[in-house]
Amino acid sequence: MEMEEDVGDFPIHKAVFDNDLPNLSKFLRKYDVSAKDKHGNTALHIAVMMGRKECVQLLLNHDALVKVKNGLGWTVLAEAVSYGHRPTISSLVRKFRQQSREQMEHRRPNLVTALNKIDNFYMELKWDFQSWVPLVSRILPSDVCKIYKCGSNIRLDTTLVDFSDMRWERGDISFIFRGDAKPNESLTVLDNVGKVYQQVKYEESELEIEDEVDLLMSTDILAAQISTKRISFTRAQSGWIFREDRRELVAGQYDAELYTVHGLTLESRKRREHLSNDDLQKNKAIFDSFTKGGNIADNDNIVPSRRASLTPPPEKNVTWEEYMNAEVNNYPRLGRDLVYKESSKHFKATLAMSSDFPLSVEMLLNVLEVIAPFKHFSKLRDFINFKLPSGFPVKIELPILPTVTAKITFQEFEFRDSISPDMFSVPETYVEDPTRFPDL
Repeated sequence: MEMEEDVGDFPIHKAVFDNDLPNLSKFLRKYDVSAKDKHGNTALHIAVMMGRKECVQLLLNHDALVKVKNGLGWTVLAEAVSYGHRPTISSLVRKFRQQSREQMEHRRPNLVTALNKIDNFYMELKWDFQSWVPLVSRILPSDVCKIYKCGSNIRLDTTLVDFSDMRWERGDISFIFRGDAKPNESLTVLDNVGKVYQQVKYEESELEIEDEVDLLMSTDILAAQISTKRISFTRAQSGWIFREDRRELVAGQYDAELYTVHGLTLESRKRREHLSNDDLQKNKAIFDSFTKGGNIADNDNIVPSRRASLTPPPEKNVTWEEYMNAEVNNYPRLGRDLVYKESSKHFKATLAMSSDFPLSVEMLLNVLEVIAPFKHFSKLRDFINFKLPSGFPVKIELPILPTVTAKITFQEFEFRDSISPDMFSVPETYVEDPTRFPDL
């Protein structure tokens, strides 16, 4: 009888480490391609950190997950940008987009079922953005979003098109999700000023992917996350001698209990080992222009030339045994040496929870799932996924960027049978423009 060979605990990882393509091909048929080792690295992490280009392609052909963080909180893509091999970064971006679509399609039937179970409604959400950075606060936008839900269809009307650390864009935008449409026709964005619409595409053009790669290769690698390890909620109190729990009437109609959220830390980490001095100066100039009140969108007309792959970092000569026997998350660096900065900012968020609000938190999460392409909405969804006190969060203050806090108020809600199906279709006078919203 043929003896089973001893391949150790992480055969795929070791095959990548040794750049052993024959064994990697063999092991990929038998073992989990996305397994993590003791440091939280997948085989794909190791392949990109060590510049094993053929291994990367083989792993991606076996559908290795791209959106996965290691024990130090870095994604596969972050490590690939650090190493700087352009074709590898392009392959990862393409695969990540594909996996995101497949994930959404997998969840879609459950989402449509959940939406159909909720009565039709109209809801208003007010966003107020604030910053502790002088000048920035004065120019931050606010927005009232109107959400209509009918059957498995959702429409969101907003004046805030895009929002990121250094840029926002105002407009008059409608985002439409149609649960009964074919997947590649289910998401549409209307620009009601320009009278154009764009299907949120399922296939990105090569040009868009290469533009994204240029951006990744010329800016800081950022990892910002809200740490919730020590999060807790306490009732907000008022009064000097006789302390009592504070209540508030939110939007003039929802009796709410006020809570203070403790232990909310925004951990922000930056890496820039892949950037040249020229890149650093350009990025600083952009940021300086922003803090003086300019809008970064003004610089969008600069057409960058395509970034070339970086010179690979010197071979580190770390052995597999040294890597595996190292303390957890304290292994020798496998790729380019880090140029690294981290900061953490503690936030005291406040929260108003009401049992008067007619929608449940679970229903709200289903609605937010659909409109997650908007970055600030995905932050709201992440927060609501925490274990909140009982009731519905009618008012929330939470950090959405290292320098920006959002106050979100659910200011109106009513169940409505009179919502017209026409609201979920593109007006005949609108013209399709597939490039109107490059970030969607």
